[in-house]
Amino acid sequence: MTKKASKHKTGQKEETTGEETMPQAEALAERVSELENSLNENAEQTEKLREELMRKAAEFENFRRQKEREAQMAATRTIENTIKELLPIVDDVNRVIAYAPAVLEKTEEAKPYVDGVELLRKNLFKWLADKGVSKIESVGKKMDVAFHEAITLVDAPDAEPETVIEEFQAGYKLGDRVLRHAKVVVAK
Repeated sequence: MTKKASKHKTGQKEETTGEETMPQAEALAERVSELENSLNENAEQTEKLREELMRKAAEFENFRRQKEREAQMAATRTIENTIKELLPIVDDVNRVIAYAPAVLEKTEEAKPYVDGVELLRKNLFKWLADKGVSKIESVGKKMDVAFHEAITLVDAPDAEPETVIEEFQAGYKLGDRVLRHAKVVVAK
């Protein structure tokens, strides 16, 4: 081949390479555009999933807190009900102790029995105190419907009106919540 022919063929190759480069560049640009779109879609989807995950985590945390509150309320109600069922026993033990001096006057042999009941009373009140139960103080206080239930009104010249002068049945509260109102006699 002559130099001219050789140059001519080389020129053709150069032209063909240039023509092939344009469609290839367009194809690459199109591919980059597709990848960018795909990346943007994936980023959007990731953001949506992240937001959904955050919502679900918040819902779960709210659910967990609600269940903890419900469990605590159920435990409190159980303690309240148990204590309410024990209050008549506490009243009976208090009555035994109140009548103990009369029994001890009749017979000295009853002393160990009375001492045992006093120990039972002490342990029972300690258990109640550990649970947060306290007796409602009534005698000498002003009548308060939040804590007292008046069973009768009597004339009492030495007491101020609406003052509790006698406690018929003790009242108890658990923390600030009244378990049983004190049944009292109130001065007119």
